[in-house]
Parts: sequence; structure tokens; C-alpha cells
Amino acid sequence: MVGRNFLFTSEAVTEGHPDKMCDQISDAVLDAILAKEANLEKVGYISPSGIPARLADVRCACETFVTTGTIIVAGEIRTQAYVDIPAIARETVRKIGYDRAKYGFDCDTCGVINLIHEQSPDIAQGVDVSFESQHGNSDEFTQLGAGDQGMMFGYASDETQTYMPMPAFIAQSLARRLAQVRKEHILDYLRPDGKTQVSIRYEHDVPVCVSAIVVSTQHAPEITSMDMIKADIIKHVIEPVIEPLNISYKNADIYVNPTGRFVVGGPMGDTGLTGRKIVVDTYGGMGRHGGGAFSGKDCTKVDRSAAYAARWVAKNIVAAHAAKRCEVQLAYAIGVSHPLSIMVDTFGTGQVPDTVLSDMVPRVFDLTPAAIISALDLRRPIFEKTARYGHFGRNDPDFTWEQTNKVDEIKAHLQHV
Repeated sequence: MVGRNFLFTSEAVTEGHPDKMCDQISDAVLDAILAKEANLEKVGYISPSGIPARLADVRCACETFVTTGTIIVAGEIRTQAYVDIPAIARETVRKIGYDRAKYGFDCDTCGVINLIHEQSPDIAQGVDVSFESQHGNSDEFTQLGAGDQGMMFGYASDETQTYMPMPAFIAQSLARRLAQVRKEHILDYLRPDGKTQVSIRYEHDVPVCVSAIVVSTQHAPEITSMDMIKADIIKHVIEPVIEPLNISYKNADIYVNPTGRFVVGGPMGDTGLTGRKIVVDTYGGMGRHGGGAFSGKDCTKVDRSAAYAARWVAKNIVAAHAAKRCEVQLAYAIGVSHPLSIMVDTFGTGQVPDTVLSDMVPRVFDLTPAAIISALDLRRPIFEKTARYGHFGRNDPDFTWEQTNKVDEIKAHLQHV
């Protein structure tokens, strides 16, 4: 296969971006419920209506909306636990850094409206008792049905040590560094809202240089010198991120706050909504997306758990040197345990035909929702941190879908092909 020459661009946002604020609040609510429910189950709590607390029974689909001075939390939740949603929302915003009115949003004085209600019983019946179970054909991992229909994608590439595409990796790293220099008071005039964008030149499908960098960062109103902001961002954000990488950026076009001013930001500058940064959350556009957002959803929702599993599969295939690039698609029907389809696409880089890899996947990975939850340990309160700086490519033991624990099995299977 002849390699292509092209430019590819990915973007990222900081935790103070209004959409990302919403993702973090939604996942903070989910984490609080998971933690509280686990404690209730441990002590054997039974509700006044006689229902025992069981972590496995938690269902959460939490959506958040923010605008000037207001947070609205809505959605469908099933739990025996009580959590203080306004307090969770305020504390999440406080950690992000919006704790003063002069920043455009204040966690202590904003209004918080709680519109949470119970999950629909029509949805619950197919998830709690799968299609397979209803028809007398279930085992340990097929009693739980998928929480929705849809398709999910996972992607991996060998162009970075994290198996992430280079543009997305650098964009997320710049956004994370932008927050770091603000919180550590290296650049204490910065404010929480910000965006980054990186364009990478590929030659023969290999990233060879950075062609453009865009950093937009909210700042204090008294800072009027855009030249000073640009110099600070280059010195304290761009250089520390890119210098350690084996990629040239000296000839890159660098734009910092290209509008000339970014004082009004966060929910005062734009409304925010859970699930509006799904490409930022994943692979920066390098690799497809099924359309389902992650944040605020417990892992019976395959929008989240199967997307994590698809990344797990793709990363292990690349780590096993079965391909240089790999995209995995899974598809589910609501209430049905087993995926309806599994597709592997290696973009011509596979060591064996893609059909062989597609046939191999279900032999190595159990991709029923219950098995995914068990294998990746997804009933823990770990999700708030996934809602900032990407769900993939993170060196964090809680991100279990990043483990490469199936490499030997993949290699052993392919030896017999």
C-alpha cells in the first residue's frame, strides 16, 4: 500500500470550557452514586420499600447544561443512594477554577436546578433481563442486556507511545499543560476556559512535523499585551509539551488568542452541554465515532462501555504488532447481550487480512456488556477524571481499557492462522 501525504488537525479543550464543565458535573454525579451505592451494598442497606442496595442495579444517564450564573442537571437515574446534586455540581465547578464572580462564573453563587427523575421501566426491563435470558439462553455474562442500540468505534495507532494519533495526543497534552500552568500559578493571569488545536504533516502516513498550533486561553482583563501572552504560552505551554517529542515544530505557524482578546469565557461566554465534545473525548477525528457521548452514563450503556472495549481491542491488536493502525466497530441492539457485528479495519497495515482479525476478536474478547464491565472493572467511581483531557491514551491505572493484557492471546491465535 502506497502511503499518503496529508495534513491532519485535531483540537482539545480545557476543563473550564463550558461543555467540558458539563461533562465533569455529569460524571461527578455518576461517581458519587457509584461510591455511595457500593457503601450501601457493603452494609446491607434495604430501602423502606424493601429493595436492597446493589451496585449492579445502578442506572445513570445524567445530563448537565450551564449558562450565565446557572447549572441545570437533568436525566434518569436508578439508585438507592441519596447524593446532594447541587453540592456535587458546585464542588466540581470549584475544582475547575470558577470560584469568583470576576471570572464570569462563581460556584458559590450560581443557581443549581435539579431535574433528575427515575429511569423508564420500559428501558430497564430489557437491560435487567436480556433478550437471551428471556428466551432461556443465558449464562453469567448474558443476563444483562445492552442499555441501548447503536455502534461504537475504537481506534489505535503506533505513531505515539500511548497508541494515540499524534494530532490528538499533542492537542490534549497542550490543553492539560494550559490548566497546569494556571493552577500552579506559573501564569496566574490565565482563566479556566481554553482550547488548543494542532495540525500535523504526514508523509507516507507517518507524522513528520507540526505545521500549525492554535492556543486560545481565557485571561485576566488587565492583561492587554497579546505579544506577552503569546511569548508566555510558547515558553511555558508549547515548548514543554513538544520539545520531548521526536517531531519538528520550529517552522509551525503559531496562533495564540488570534481574536486579540479572550476575557469573557466559560458559561458567561457560551452555553455548555454534556456530550458536545465527543471527538475531543476520543481520537480528534482520526478514526470514526458512533455518535454516542460518554459522560454521565453508567457502563450498562454501551455508548460508553463498548467504546472503551473497542479501544481496548484496537490497542491490543496494534500492541501485538498485528497492525500499525486499527479501528474496531461494535454494534448492539437494546436488551441484547452479544454484539450484532464486529468489524476490524487496519487500513492496509494488517499483518493478516482484516477478516481474520474480525473473526479473532470474539474468541479473545467477551464483548457482552456484563463481561466488559467485569473485565474492565467499570463499577468504580473513576469517571469524573475521564471527562477532562480525553478518555483514551492516559497513563492511569484506573483507565483499564488502556491495558495491553491480551497481546499474548492475540499472538497465539494468529500463529495458527
